[in-house]
This record gives sequence, structure tokens and C-alpha cells, in this order.
Amino acid sequence: MHGRAHEVEHPGPVLKLTRLCKDFGPRRILSDISLEIAEGSAVALIGANGAGKSTLLRSLVRLVEPKSGEIELLGRDVMALAAGDLARLRSRVGFVFQRHNLVPRLSALSNVLHGVQARSKGPRGWLQCLARQADREEALDCLAAVGLENVALQRVDSLSGGQSQRVAVARMLMQRPELVLADEPDASLDPQSGEEIMRLLYRLTREKRLTLIVSSHRLEHARHFSDRIIGLAQGRMTLDQASAAASPQNLRSFFIDQAA
Repeated sequence: MHGRAHEVEHPGPVLKLTRLCKDFGPRRILSDISLEIAEGSAVALIGANGAGKSTLLRSLVRLVEPKSGEIELLGRDVMALAAGDLARLRSRVGFVFQRHNLVPRLSALSNVLHGVQARSKGPRGWLQCLARQADREEALDCLAAVGLENVALQRVDSLSGGQSQRVAVARMLMQRPELVLADEPDASLDPQSGEEIMRLLYRLTREKRLTLIVSSHRLEHARHFSDRIIGLAQGRMTLDQASAAASPQNLRSFFIDQAA
């Protein structure tokens, strides 16, 4: 599959947060979050509902505007970027959400082709019948990477939930991202499909040497499909541990302590 040249060299960490804060009205959602994430690492983000996981992920590229703090992402000062530069930075970040955000009436192939718009605007990225041959072949490669080349021409509203999420992963690959942010990609799926998606994301990002930050409620997924676990409690970072050293008992205690 095609590679992507980095727009900016970033020899330091892929992500560096310094005292990041976010409020929604009178409520503080994120409080003084500071951390660094190395290039090529896989980081799992855990925490109870309302702990701030989704807000943190969206804040990294200002889909949610932080109240204060510093964000350095892929070598750029995110808080200082104007709209055009911010859009270009976002094009280098692949997103996988709990909801697939696909166009139901279009084929799997057309939905994957939408990922090319991260680097090439225009109607030729809308539908498979308009696509450039090279883009169409790349989109088919992306579907093959997630095991769905056999449903390329099927409408996505005919696919299962697990298949639809795989199409969303293929669309993300079509962007040729440098960083992948996955916000509970397993949450709306049955246990088997959820594990398959997490395993797929972890394998593909390892193969392509991409940085992965993924949030999940399922502790076994956090342990098995990451090399570092970060825990949020009431908007604060209260856990930072190597996945290999994290026992199921310790992680369950982390959630119990939040509820106490």
C-alpha cells in the first residue's frame, strides 16, 4: 500500500500535552492533563463514563476547543494554528469512532474512497465510478487489508455492524494517516466483533508503524491491544502504566476507586 511523506519532521514525541484543561459550562471535564506519547506506540485510554476520554481525544485536534494548556501534535503547536493549517494537520490524523459515520446508500468501496479527500479534494473522491484508477486500486487494497474485498460493491447498509466498522477502518487507512485516534471503536459491537476490530486496529497500526491512541471500556482490550495504559478519573490523569505490567485486578480496582 502507498506510503505518505510527512509534511513536517517531528523527531520528538508525536504528542505532548502540557496542563490541558477543558470546561463545559461550570463543569471541568479535563484538568491539568500533561503527557507525552512516543512515535509508533499504542496507548489505551480508560476511564468511567464522563471521565473525559472522548473530550481528550477530540481536543487533540481542536474538534473540541480546550480552555487552556498546550498541545504539540506531529511537530505542530495545535493551539496556535489558523483554520487552514489546522485542517491540514487533521488530514494527517485518522479517526475511528464508535459510530461508523458511513454513507449508508453508497458501496463499501465508495465509502473507503472518501478517505482520499484528506489529501485530494474534488468529486473524484466521492464515488467509485468517478475515482481515478490509482485511487480505486488503493481503496480496494484498504478493503483487502481489513478482509472485506469481497463486499466492495455492496451498499454499507447491507453490512453487519462489525463489517461496517471494518469499512470505517479501511477509510481511515485510505487517508494514509500518521496518527490514529480511535474513540471506543468496540463499544457498539458484540464481544466477538469488538475484539476483532481491536485486534485489527492494533495489527494494522503496528504493521504500518503508526501511533495509536484508543479508548475502550473493555479492560481486556486495553491490556491486550496496547503497550501503555492511561487512566482518567474525574478529568484527571490518575494512571499511567505499561500494559504488560497491568493486571486485571489492578485495572478493576482503578474503576472501583473512581466509583467510591
